[in-house]
Amino acid sequence: MRAIATLFAILIASASNAQTYNIKDYGAVADGKTINTNAIQKTIDLCASKGGGIVYVPSGQFITGTFSLKNNVNLHLETGAILKGSANIKDYKSYEKPTYGTNYYGIIFTENAENVSITGSGAIDGNDSAFFEFDKAKKIDSISTKYSRQQGNYRKVSTGIGDGPVVPIEPRPRQMVLFAQCKRVTLRDVSLLNATFWTLHFADCDAVLVDGIRLWSNLLVPNADGIDVTSSSNVTITNADIRTGDDAIAIVGYDHHFEIPGFKGIKKDCENIVISNCNLQSASSAIRIGFLDQNDVKNIQISNVNITNSTRGIGLFLRDRGSLENINISNVYVQTKLRTGDWWGNGEPIHISAIRGKEDVKLGKIRNVNFSNIICEGENGLLVYGTSESTIQNLSFKDITFKVVDSKLNDVAGGNIDLRGVLGEKNQIFKHDIPGLYAQYVDGLTIEDFKLEWPDSIPSYFTNAITVKDFKNLSLHQIKGTSSPSNSSLKSVALIDGTGIKTDLDKTELSKENVN
Repeated sequence: MRAIATLFAILIASASNAQTYNIKDYGAVADGKTINTNAIQKTIDLCASKGGGIVYVPSGQFITGTFSLKNNVNLHLETGAILKGSANIKDYKSYEKPTYGTNYYGIIFTENAENVSITGSGAIDGNDSAFFEFDKAKKIDSISTKYSRQQGNYRKVSTGIGDGPVVPIEPRPRQMVLFAQCKRVTLRDVSLLNATFWTLHFADCDAVLVDGIRLWSNLLVPNADGIDVTSSSNVTITNADIRTGDDAIAIVGYDHHFEIPGFKGIKKDCENIVISNCNLQSASSAIRIGFLDQNDVKNIQISNVNITNSTRGIGLFLRDRGSLENINISNVYVQTKLRTGDWWGNGEPIHISAIRGKEDVKLGKIRNVNFSNIICEGENGLLVYGTSESTIQNLSFKDITFKVVDSKLNDVAGGNIDLRGVLGEKNQIFKHDIPGLYAQYVDGLTIEDFKLEWPDSIPSYFTNAITVKDFKNLSLHQIKGTSSPSNSSLKSVALIDGTGIKTDLDKTELSKENVN
């Protein structure tokens, strides 16, 4: 105990000796109108040149454009301190993007730095009100909805803007806080507010800790992701409150970064990610893993998370050559609902899909994924959507409780699967029966201790408790739940085109078609 106390005293003394640089001492003015970019950057540069320390932002509102952190610098925001993005796009650092012309970074762009941090109880505010038309809704395109149950009426809003998303004013600043190819990055306690695009992005970083932050973007704002982790390693996100229009947390394996000019792609997996003790909300996916990944995404641990008021809960999306593997998700509550407007997702608490989104690549695999102790309430079913060229492998659902909720938006959005981000018009949003859990093209699926509850009345496209098609090596045990009230004559579980079954269900609960 004495040794521990001595070590703690040494750490406190070391922290107290860190040199502190107050941005007001170098020209920053907290009047809510002065552009403080140069004064903030001057303070950071001086701190870094002296070997590092604390760049202190006192209470007050400081307007700024783009600045960069440097090695060994801790940007500390005091209680009441606000770094607010300028309403003038010209105050942000610009870069040229092929075929898209001039683009602009957000408030903080840090590249090739080590031992950098943002701490304190203050806030960074992206000033979204300057870059969106909040009285106009972005419309969903007719090609995507052509094969939906509602076709032209899909997600139609009779008046107003519904659930958005609202229309951006371009150009707008991109990632509000971006760390590219950095090591030992820490964000602790700060608030990240009102982003105009991705809020917090770690691109090809190593050793990242995000702890205790509040990240709130407007739920009507498109592209305003919470935390994006791309091709990074050894990342921990914990004790966070994230509420966003787009994905709350996204983990992907790009080997390119379209928002970082001059970036040269490398073969670097996105791996060793821990997400715990978080509260999440999203008008898209609360947690998104994968998309157009050219590198693998692997070794993901998610636990003790509440997901509420979201369009999708947890989504695994394979569309490219990179695989998604070794993913464990436990002790999670998920509540999802249908929304109007051009948001991806359609009320699924859990969505897993492996389908081509790119030509001329060999698709990767989704494999070794475990869900345990999950409580769901949702307005659409759980979805496992493999394909013949990318069968999902070794997937388990254990101790799952799912309450299906009748939706006031069933007439305009219900009874569909949304796979957008794929090739082919028919594969975007399409009409489909909705079991409690639907799975296809899966090898090694285990469903154990699964409880399903239906509302008293529900549309007729809701069918069995569980439907599994095109499967191998299926294990079903302790399934409690009937078919939907609108299809009470159906068996609880329907199995179609498969081989290899282990189950404790009897013939009264199970229907089989072309199953060995």
